[in-house]
Order: sequence, then structure tokens, then C-alpha cells
Amino acid sequence: MFGNIQRMGPPHSFAAQSASVLQQEIAALAELPRVRAAIEWFRDQEPRFAEWQLQASRIPAPPFGEDARAAWLEAQFQSLRLARVYRDGVGNVLALRPGLEQGPVSLSAHLDTVFPSATPLNIRQQGRKLYGPGISDNAAGLVALLAVAAACQEFSFSHTAPLLFIANVGEEGEGDLRGMRQVFFHSEWKDSIRASVILDGAGSDTVVSEALGSRRFEIVIRGPGGHSWSDFGAPHPILAMARAIHLFSQTRVSSSPKTTFNVGVISGGTSVNSIPESASMRVDIRSTTAMEIERLEFELRRSVEQAVEGEVSRSERNNPSPHPALKAEIRTIGNRPAGALEPNARILHIARAVDAYLGNTAQIRRASTDANIPISLGRDAIALGGGGSGGGAHTLQEWFDPRGRELGLARILLIVLALTGVSGRGVGSLSSSS
Repeated sequence: MFGNIQRMGPPHSFAAQSASVLQQEIAALAELPRVRAAIEWFRDQEPRFAEWQLQASRIPAPPFGEDARAAWLEAQFQSLRLARVYRDGVGNVLALRPGLEQGPVSLSAHLDTVFPSATPLNIRQQGRKLYGPGISDNAAGLVALLAVAAACQEFSFSHTAPLLFIANVGEEGEGDLRGMRQVFFHSEWKDSIRASVILDGAGSDTVVSEALGSRRFEIVIRGPGGHSWSDFGAPHPILAMARAIHLFSQTRVSSSPKTTFNVGVISGGTSVNSIPESASMRVDIRSTTAMEIERLEFELRRSVEQAVEGEVSRSERNNPSPHPALKAEIRTIGNRPAGALEPNARILHIARAVDAYLGNTAQIRRASTDANIPISLGRDAIALGGGGSGGGAHTLQEWFDPRGRELGLARILLIVLALTGVSGRGVGSLSSSS
């Protein structure tokens, strides 16, 4: 999902002559008979796309629990007769359309949602709108992935670079981008992917080309526990945690580069008349620079250390009887790298040229998505919405409106075909057989 999307400044300039040439190439590509037919086909296929979206959303897919949805997606890839459909070691589903050369362009969408497996889904369609948890984030992205794959097969596009379709696990929460880490650090494709287009959620009005970094922690403070009456004065994990939150909340936070923190989960204790044996919290730190993330991590650790020392001192003053000391454990549960696409990256200029051709207004944005991994490695990657519009992400009231989906799909298709080498100036078998 596009977590905490933030608007960036104006796009960097690009040589007018080069931009003009690229726009001519995109126009020539879009006017190819098969490409025009594919774009029209998107409009006619909306009932099929809506059914895919409803089916996918009805399959629970929390991080580390994506197997059932992966099996459904694998079956869809197989029904489209894509080459070499398979699942890798972490559960990503991959499929290939071979090209004339080596080195694929990847098109991906994440399988998982933020919702636990027992969440009541109540997926439904009312009129044209679709409703239910995960219906937009990321069932809309998965449908866009399948729609582009289906169009490529339906119209027999030929391209220079292979096209690698990926439905990946682990984008949300503690999944910590593990699906994309597998692709770019351990897979057979890790060094050969030329460019990556990531599909996340709905919309056609953004191009995510900067990766918002984040680091997430689970802090657990443990103590002896006891009875609220007879053991009153013993070191108290919840009081220590409260001190830590108070201290950390006073940390100076940079506005430029923008940096944020959030205490998202607090838990501990067993009953109102018991001193708890433990308390825990989960903290999210985000910034556009690694330096600020490091600084806030240092302040978080210092706050916890000072809070534990303060609670032990309070206990000793109020109750001189010896008690076991409090202990704090800080565990990193997520680490998403920051980065930025080079201003003159061809993938970014292709996206702009496609938007110009379609008359689509899109803002360059910064967000935390699967694109964090390739962007942080200096690889060409952008994240896009799957078209249509949506709202209520990460809530039970999530919705998706398919109006405008065909624009989003046309946009994705043209970007992908331009990246894979189906161009207006050198279309090869595409133009000769149209």
C-alpha cells in the first residue's frame, strides 16, 4: 500500500529534444493496431476484472499467510498460458513471457493484506462499486497485474526484453518486503531485471519514484510481577513503558527531511489487580533519509534505558525490599530502506511521456512500497496504482470504484511495452503482423 504518501517538489527537467522524441515513440506505440485493440479490450473486460477482484479479496492473505491467495493467483497465471509459472522459496508466484533477449522487465503486485486471517471480510459488490477489506489494497493491484498479462496473451505482443510477472508476498506490516527481498537478493533474476513496475492499490494520479524509509521495533519490558496489594512498590513494566513513551514523545523531529514516529501497539498485563510481568509496544520510525532514522532509533533506545532506570529508582524509594530488576529488550521487526530514483531515469521519463499522451495528470510522490528494495539498490523502479479509485485502505470499510480503471490499465500497458522494447520505431514482429 502507499503508506503515508507525501507530495514531492516539481519534477526535474529533462532535455526538451529527448522528451519530444520519447513522446513521439509513445504515440507511435499507442497507435499500433494491437495496442489500440488491447486498450479498447480493457474497457470491455470490466465484468471479468471485477470478478477477479472479488475472488481474490475473499481469500484471506495476512503477511506470512498468503498461501491460499498465491494458489489462486498461480491458477490464474496458468489459465492465461504464461510460460514457466512457479512459486519460489518464500511463496512469490512468478510467470514469464519470453523475449528476444535476456534480462526481464518485472511487473509485480503484492498478495498480502494488513488484516488477520480471522477478519470478517464481507466482500461484496453494490452497483459498480466493490467493498470489503483489501478490495483496493491490493486486490486492485493484483487485477491490474492479471489484466496486463491477459492482454499480452490475448494480443500476442512480441517484445525484446522478457516480461516477468510477480505476485509477491510480504509487503504489508511485518512482512517487511520479504517477497521483493527474495527477488532482488536471492532469485535467479536478482541481477538481470532491467526495470520494475510495482502495482499497489488504486488510482492513476501518482508515480512513486522515491522510497520512504522506515524502521520498526518491538520493545518488551519484563519484571517480577506480583499482587497489586501485597507487592505494591515492585518495579512495574507498564509504568516503565509509560515513562519510555513520554520521554520518546519529546524527541525533536525533523520537518526537512520529513521524519515521523508512531507508537502503534501497546500491550501488557493480565488483570486489574496484578502487577504485570511484562509490557510491550511497537514503534514505527519513518524518514526520507537514513541519518534521521538512525538518530530516532538512538533516541528511542535511550528513552527506554532511562525509563527503566527511573522506574527501578522509584521502586527502591517506595519499597526498600529487594526486587528483581526490570529488563528491556528492543527487537527490530522491520527495516525498509530509503532511496530515490535518478531524476533522469528512463523509466520515469517513459511514465511521464505515457501520461502526456493519455492526457493524464500524475504527481511524483514518495511512499513506502515494494519499490523500496530496487530503488535502494540503484535499480530503475516505480510504483503505480491499478486504475479506478479507492478509499478506506486498511479498514473494514475499504472500497473500490472501477470507473477509470481502463485509463490505469492503458497507462500500465504502455509503460510496460515501452520498457520491454515494443516501440513505435522498432516494433519488429508486432508491426509486421498487425
